[in-house]
Parts: sequence; structure tokens; C-alpha cells
Amino acid sequence: MGYSIDEINVSNKIFYYLLKNGELSESEQDLYKSYCENEHITELVKNLGEASEVYIKKYGGVIYLIPKEENDFLGYSKGELKKLLCKSGANDKDYYLSQFVILTLLVTFYSSQGITSKCRDYIKVGEFLNIITDRLTEGAKRCEESEKNTDGIAFQNILERFEALKSSDKKTTAKTTKEGFINTILKFLDDQGLIYYIQNDDMIKPTKKLDSFMDWNILNKNNYKRVLKALGEESNEQDK
Repeated sequence: MGYSIDEINVSNKIFYYLLKNGELSESEQDLYKSYCENEHITELVKNLGEASEVYIKKYGGVIYLIPKEENDFLGYSKGELKKLLCKSGANDKDYYLSQFVILTLLVTFYSSQGITSKCRDYIKVGEFLNIITDRLTEGAKRCEESEKNTDGIAFQNILERFEALKSSDKKTTAKTTKEGFINTILKFLDDQGLIYYIQNDDMIKPTKKLDSFMDWNILNKNNYKRVLKALGEESNEQDK
């Protein structure tokens, strides 16, 4: 298939815009229209994404650039995330605790099986801390009763790391406290454009970007069941 010089130039401009901004909306009318209406340009941009180990996806009227899991250049490596989210000298248990916190936040906001997976618009930080504690405690108890946990999360290990963090009645950013640990993760997610972390009100709200990711990609039927299985829960939905 032959591509014109103009199509190649426009596709390069679109991909560069996505690299800089992470997303392309209708506000950039010319680039957005070119991507949506010219199949040659769409294909060229997706090819550039494939070569760069990223996905180019259109959700809810916005085109996103999403680094693939193994893409440490445009995304984050495990080591980088551990350094960003956890305390100095953190080990793998600390890292898995941070990932459990993020997973719990997603399930808290998105567990509906209706037209949209979103089930609530906001949550207070204090309530979220209680949810984390309850899920870890319940998960550790289930694992202890079943005496095995071959497919899910090592709840007891993660619970121990969470309980090792200090508690504070004051607002703190210290990663050695529960409040500071959660604060660091929430600020990171806010920086990624996935949540609004309104610190003055101790409130967490998901963004439209996260709504789109969850509805169209992350919580498709198979992924949703994997999340529930990892958390030790069962889906009420019958297999079809």
C-alpha cells in the first residue's frame, strides 16, 4: 500500500504530539480529524506505535498513547516505580503493597457490571485507608483458612508490610507512615492524569481518562475476572 508524503508527515506529527502529551482530543481539530478520517494515517500512526512498543487506542473520543508493559523507556520499570512509590530501601513486598493499593482503588471505583463499570464518583482518603486494611485482613484470613494461595495475592506478606508502616493523626508525606505511603501513590496517579487528588478535602476522584481506560480496556470481562480472582473474590456473572 502506498502512502503520500502528506500522509506520512501528518502521521509523524500526530505521533510526536502523542509522545509529548500522551493523548489527542478533538481540541486539536486538524490532527484528530486526520487520524479518525484517513485510514492511511491511522495505520501509519499505529505502525509507529507498534515500533515504539506502545498502543495507540481511541476511547471515548480521545486518542491515547499507552506504553506496553515491557516498555521501560516511555513507561515505568518495576525499579523506577519502587523508588517513586515506596520508602528508601524498599523490597519487593513494599512494591507489591503499592500495586495492591492501586488495584484496590480501581476496584473501589469500578465494580459495576452495568453499561459503565464505574460505581462511585469519589472517596475520602480515610475511607480508602479503611478499605485497604479490611481487604488485606480479610484476604490474609482467607489464605490462612484455606492453607494455600496459589493463584492470588500473598495477603499475609503484604499485610505485614502495611502494618509495619506507622499511623499518624496528622497529614504527613513520610513514606514510612500509612498516610504518607498512600499520599505518595495518590499524587503519582494524579500526575498521570488518572485521578484528581484534592488534598485540601482529602478526596479522590477518577478522571475521564481513567473512566475510559477501565470501561474500554482494563476491565473487559476477562480482565475483570482476573482482578476479582487475585483479590480472592468471585464474580456473580455467569459465564456465557
